[in-house]
Amino acid sequence: MYDTSDIRKGLKVIIDAQPYSVVDFQFVKPGKGQAFTRTKLKHMSTGAVLERTFKSGEKLEPADVEERSMQFIYPEGEDFVFMDQASGEQVTISGDHLGDSKQFLIDGLQVDVVFFKGEPIDVTLPVHVVVQITQSDPGVRGDTASNVTKPATLSTGAIVQVPLFINEGEWIKVDTRTGEYMERVNKR
Repeated sequence: MYDTSDIRKGLKVIIDAQPYSVVDFQFVKPGKGQAFTRTKLKHMSTGAVLERTFKSGEKLEPADVEERSMQFIYPEGEDFVFMDQASGEQVTISGDHLGDSKQFLIDGLQVDVVFFKGEPIDVTLPVHVVVQITQSDPGVRGDTASNVTKPATLSTGAIVQVPLFINEGEWIKVDTRTGEYMERVNKR
């Protein structure tokens, strides 16, 4: 059992017999009364966000989840197929379970697949991925205002905002948590 002092981002707990992951939390100690922790929890299979407040000293049940390193091999309709490289076992996860993560899945990408009671329910992506831009309008010459961006479509189908000097066909590093452009990458 976890105590409220154990609450941190990424902690996986059971609430109402469902697996949740802590997205955000805030410890509050009012002038009068008992201290408490305000949390935002994300349902690990539906993606629904729940806000819950726990009094200091309350107990939380750890979620019975297992994470296994797997490789993304291909999309199959609305589903995505991953393979355990050690055993060759393949698992299919519904696109509904992946949410925004699916827009950064690149062939061969190593991810952590989260299993709850033996069923794959979520994927943890690496913090950064390197992706090629497949479509982007050229920047307007003379537009040199700082921090001006334009939309660019990636090889995965995701659309991110990039600086004007980034062109179609270039490779960029993207933060998978926020979907933000980080830097240009020379890939040969």
